[in-house]
Amino acid sequence: MKATGQVVVVTGGAGGIGRALAERFHRDGAKAVVVADIDLAAAEAVAKAVRGAAFRCDVGIEAEVMALIDETERRFGPIGLFCSNAGIAAGFDLDADIAIASNKDWARSWAVNVMSHVYAARGLVPRMKPRGGGYFLITVSAAGLLSQIGSAAYSTTKHAAVGFAESLAIAHRADGIHVSILCPQGVDTAMLRSLPRGPQSFDGVLTAEQVADAASVGLEHESFLILPHPEVETYMRGKTENYDRWIAGMAKLLKKTREGMG
Repeated sequence: MKATGQVVVVTGGAGGIGRALAERFHRDGAKAVVVADIDLAAAEAVAKAVRGAAFRCDVGIEAEVMALIDETERRFGPIGLFCSNAGIAAGFDLDADIAIASNKDWARSWAVNVMSHVYAARGLVPRMKPRGGGYFLITVSAAGLLSQIGSAAYSTTKHAAVGFAESLAIAHRADGIHVSILCPQGVDTAMLRSLPRGPQSFDGVLTAEQVADAASVGLEHESFLILPHPEVETYMRGKTENYDRWIAGMAKLLKKTREGMG
């Protein structure tokens, strides 16, 4: 599908990948781009740049996601593309025990990185089915396909997001509802820069704009899996071909990263 002529919603749209997606879909000719974020002032700045609208929305709260959907469709018409992009990285610590993240971090990661996608589907699938379909673009991460050293909360919730996206795509394909998951590796955003060693932790760091370009192409081809970093597919093959070897390799990477920080 193309964004041309579509009402598009982008959550987490105030910065990073979300901002780049909003800008790209505006250039692609979207009918309206709705920028949703917990930071309303930043969302308004992006919305102004793309001649769209801004909404304050905490995607971890179901009522706020439903209000976003209701108000968008009231003002602009049926949502054709919902970009469930908002996400958080909590509990990162390369030196701590892996389960050390607080219950609060786990709960918040689950709410934002998993349940936000459930809420979006819960609100939109019943609307999309009688209209003949619609599209969900879910920003996950290569961590949802591989893993993330230093944060069990991030890695686990991103894996769960992939699982939900698969279920959504399978269950509603016959209804004309399509799903893509956007799984970049390292992207130069505020989230990446907040991690230990920041962009130095990843090879081949892309800009948010490059990721948005890959998303646009992937949507046009209606690909379920969109990989801005093609090498991730190679890593996935290595993981499935020899799981034990892959686990050992990841443990070596963690050790190397810790030594590099020492």
